[in-house]
Parts: sequence; structure tokens; C-alpha cells
Amino acid sequence: MATISTAATISTPTTLRPSSRHAFAHPKMLRSLPSLRRRLPSLVTVAAVQQDAAVWNAAPVSSVGAASADGTLFHLRVDLSDAADLASSYTAPGQYLTIRVPGEDGLKPAFMAIASPPGAGGGFEFLVKTVPGATAEKLCALRDGDVVELGAVMGNGFPIERVTPTDAAETLLLFATGTGISPIRSLIEFGFAADQRADVRLYYGARNLQTMAYQDRFAEWESTGLKIVPVLSQPDDSWEGARGYVQKAFLDAKNIANPTSTGAVLCGQKQMLEEVTSALAADGVSQDKILKNF
Repeated sequence: MATISTAATISTPTTLRPSSRHAFAHPKMLRSLPSLRRRLPSLVTVAAVQQDAAVWNAAPVSSVGAASADGTLFHLRVDLSDAADLASSYTAPGQYLTIRVPGEDGLKPAFMAIASPPGAGGGFEFLVKTVPGATAEKLCALRDGDVVELGAVMGNGFPIERVTPTDAAETLLLFATGTGISPIRSLIEFGFAADQRADVRLYYGARNLQTMAYQDRFAEWESTGLKIVPVLSQPDDSWEGARGYVQKAFLDAKNIANPTSTGAVLCGQKQMLEEVTSALAADGVSQDKILKNF
């Protein structure tokens, strides 16, 4: 995120500096200080309310529905027809925002990655995992027409320019665990010329198929040139695919033809991020081409 510099310094001309510490203690100012102190808390409160009103954007829910068979994940879509500026500020897959439910002042707003791609229409989509006692649980219980409040779009998203053009990363590896698939979905559907690269793989980890979102989109994603490798940590006996954790499945397969022309995009569980990053770097993949959205 951009850092705002406050390095500018204003110096006081010598001719205007007070000759003593009482130089500006005018009697009228001294009389007004008690009144100012009494008013200060209310002035601060008013400023906070004005700031809060400027940050949050009210938007109606256009749909809520199950995203996993076990009932722990939900699709949430909000309508931004009346918040065009917020919609247009979303420019890169991997960006995120805060979201809250009006009237639930005791709950912290939730940080949510935007799952739909930039420019996808008049709304944002989210993949929400219900968490008891948290904002996420309230979001999953909403109905069409209910109102949520969205903060500003934040982050720079995935720096895809580092693996562009395609010959900069003829092999592009995507890694996601749990709801980390949200910004990866945004990237896939935004497009990154997958069909023009030699090898594009998605390692997607979940506990089992009942907790894996977006399975209905797999065929569409694969039609773009992407190979999907589902990895299940607790599958049933009928599962014939990769078992365990994403990082192990990748290490078992690896198969990187040219590390100098390989890139990766990662989102999800911290241990996965660390272990995959270490493995890629050890194989000679440039750290500059290992992309994360934070």
C-alpha cells in the first residue's frame, strides 16, 4: 500500500518567534480555554462520524447462497449500482476491502478479498466462510435486499506485470487453500493469457470435496488453458486424486521445465505460502515472480 509522506517542515521566521513562553497568552485566549476543553470531546466525535460516513458505502445484497456442500461457505453478491465510484476503484485481482453489517456495532468489520474480477459488472462477489460470533456469520445469514456497508478497496492486488508478457513466465503456478481461492478466482476470470503459456497449473487445497468452492467453474477455467490439481487433506476412500497438503502435492510433482521462465501466484494458509515460496526459490524461481496480494 502507498505510504503518505509527511516530511515537509515549516520553519518560523526569526522575526516572528515569541521572545518568551508567555508571548501569545492573550487574556481572551486564556478565558476561552476551559470552554474549548469542554467542547473538545464532542468536536472529536463529530469529526469521527463525518469521517466514518465518508468511508462506508451502503449497498444492498443481491444474492446469498451456499458455496459448499457442508454449509460452511457462502457466495455473497452486493449490488453497486449506486456506488459506481467504489466499483470503478477495483482495478486489480487480489484487492480487498472491509465489510460490516449495519446494527452490529459490537463486531469487527471483516476483511474480504473480492472474488469477482475487475470490471465484471455492477457488483462485487465474495466467498464467505461462516465463523460463529463474527461478522462473517452475520453475512452468511443475510437475505436478498438486506444492506451491508463496504469500506474502500485496498491493496495493489497481484502484480501480474511481473509475469507479463507470457515468455516471462511460460510456466505459471497458482496455489490456493480455503477461501484463498477467492482472489485466485478473480485472477483466472480476469484473464492472464493462460492459453498462451506452456504450463499453467492451479493447486487448490481443501479438507474434502464438500468444503471445496467453485467446483462448478472448473470446466470453464480449464477451457482457458489451466490445469486444476485439487488437493484434499481429509478425503473419503473413493478419492483418487492428490492427498495431504498443497505444498506436498507440488513438491511431489514439481516438474518445472525452466525456473527462469516460471512464475507463481499464492494465496491462503501461511504455512503453505512459506513452504511453497521456499521451494520455488530453492529451485531458482525469482522472488520477483512469486506473487502475493499483500
